[in-house]
Amino acid sequence: MTRTVLANGTVLDGTGAAPAAADVAVEDGFIVGVGVGLDGDEQIDHAGHLVTPGLIDCHVHFMADGDFSVNTHANTPFSMNFYNAAERMQRTLATGVTTVREAGGSDLGVKEARDTGMIQGPRMQISISILSQTGGHGDKWAVCGAHMPGMMDSHPGRPHNIVDGPDEMRRKVRELIRAGADVIKVCTSGGVLSLRDDPQHAHFMAEELDVLVAEATSAHKFVMAHAQATDGIKNAIRAGIRSIEHGIYMDDEAIDMMLERGTYLVPTLIAPLGVIQAAEQGLDLPQVIIDKANSVVDAHRASVQKAIQAGVKIAMGTDSGVMRHGQNLTELAEMVSLGMAPQAAFEASTRTASELMGIEHAVGTIEVGKRADIAVFSGTSLEPVGLRDRVAAVYQDGTKVA
Repeated sequence: MTRTVLANGTVLDGTGAAPAAADVAVEDGFIVGVGVGLDGDEQIDHAGHLVTPGLIDCHVHFMADGDFSVNTHANTPFSMNFYNAAERMQRTLATGVTTVREAGGSDLGVKEARDTGMIQGPRMQISISILSQTGGHGDKWAVCGAHMPGMMDSHPGRPHNIVDGPDEMRRKVRELIRAGADVIKVCTSGGVLSLRDDPQHAHFMAEELDVLVAEATSAHKFVMAHAQATDGIKNAIRAGIRSIEHGIYMDDEAIDMMLERGTYLVPTLIAPLGVIQAAEQGLDLPQVIIDKANSVVDAHRASVQKAIQAGVKIAMGTDSGVMRHGQNLTELAEMVSLGMAPQAAFEASTRTASELMGIEHAVGTIEVGKRADIAVFSGTSLEPVGLRDRVAAVYQDGTKVA
């Protein structure tokens, strides 16, 4: 076996330690040594570079790419979506994001194509469908009576996503697990990119959420909640859902509940900004969606800032797909702009994200025994602004992939 040493870099290992000069030895896809003066069969000099664990994005959608217009979906051949996803996965990997939690859209075939080496991309946990109540964030019904096409359309690998009542919820969670879901996603509030709901309204009753969490837990799966409304956030926390996605209208009580229960927040700060930018660039979006995107930005930033200050566990997530893939690293700069220290932003994007996903034994830090998923950036600064332009190399299982 070849022992490769990534030498002379400034290593930010993700454990909380300060950056320090070190070598990283890799063998058979795993990290086998971290220290100074390591030897190996091959040496790659990363002097003057920042070396970090491969980054983790806890909220992406590979079946979309910044264009949610009905016309685009209606005029895209069904099978083309899977080829598009493969290209977006490669684009994401090239940013240094080596692991993602796919928050709705990709099915088991997409994941297995990556895992078997047919396509390149981040390693994935998939949720497949986004569970929504009738009239909720995942319901594509329009007032004309039609269901508008979109990335959540059901097919043999993606179960229908609308559920009402505890019995339907139980069956739907079981269907998703049967289809290969690693994590279950549910909408406990309305959202921005949907026509007939309000981001400030809670969705699903307590008994529906309790059944969902019980079924997921029995199958050893975590639950993530699209939760923007204050009451929707609190309902998700009470039900034992592991992470709040977006968290736009958090109040002090919700933050206290998250601290007490250890609930994670995945902020997706760049998501509403992406919708606004797309509209400004001429994307054909209904005015109600544009209005909602503009209305949530300030509340979103204020809520996340309070959560950061309070010490809520933050895991990086972008909602990429709402904006074009490949802009993931912008999220770190947004978190820092709200008061998070630059090193903490990297840790939210590595160790904390791995802990949220339950994969901290394998990735998230540069430590002996972990998979050799590593990102290398030119320069040694932790400043996140312009970070994408600094990506110098990306390693996955010790192999250079970008």
